[in-house]
Amino acid sequence: MDRDAKLAEIETLQSRLAQLEREVHDLSAADVWTPPKYYTAYELMGGMVLGLIGAGASLLFNIIGALMVGKHALELIRVYLTFPMGESALTLENGFALAAGVCLYLITGMVGGIPIHMILGRYFKESSGLVRFLAATVLGLGVWLVNFYGFLSWAQPMLIGGNWIVKLIPWYVAAATHLVFAWTMLAAHRWGEFVPYETRRRAARGVPA
Repeated sequence: MDRDAKLAEIETLQSRLAQLEREVHDLSAADVWTPPKYYTAYELMGGMVLGLIGAGASLLFNIIGALMVGKHALELIRVYLTFPMGESALTLENGFALAAGVCLYLITGMVGGIPIHMILGRYFKESSGLVRFLAATVLGLGVWLVNFYGFLSWAQPMLIGGNWIVKLIPWYVAAATHLVFAWTMLAAHRWGEFVPYETRRRAARGVPA
């Protein structure tokens, strides 16, 4: 076999190798299940996790505040438990019932965290820190107004026969609780951001996205 024939064979093999590499790359790309942008399941899960963190921070804020003014540490939980239990919850000492109330509080925070996470992630991802802080503040106050005056102010009297939550929790305490919730979610928001696998791999290799 002369030199030209060998060069022609090398060129053919290189062409075949390049084709095989493209096919392998296409197969690998097909196996990547993560989409290039946000998707609903991730947003829901991220919002729930961050909402749980925010609810925990707001509950701790209330526990410290209650102890400082000489009230029961879980006074907030007692008041919230008046929704299912009525006025008897205000003097509740049963540890199991209070623990169940804490769990309900945290679960409520998980649900409430979803819209805040989605709004901050979709519409304020590239905004400045100040804008994001203002957005979180507005969202926190918005959740408070909807919860207390858009729902509880009429739902509890209609279903339970009293309006203890709105009347017994001072408006500034309720507002501060929701602000701590939203601000904590903002502080931890980066943990819930979706970064596609391909972007992570490029970043690890030092390749621009």
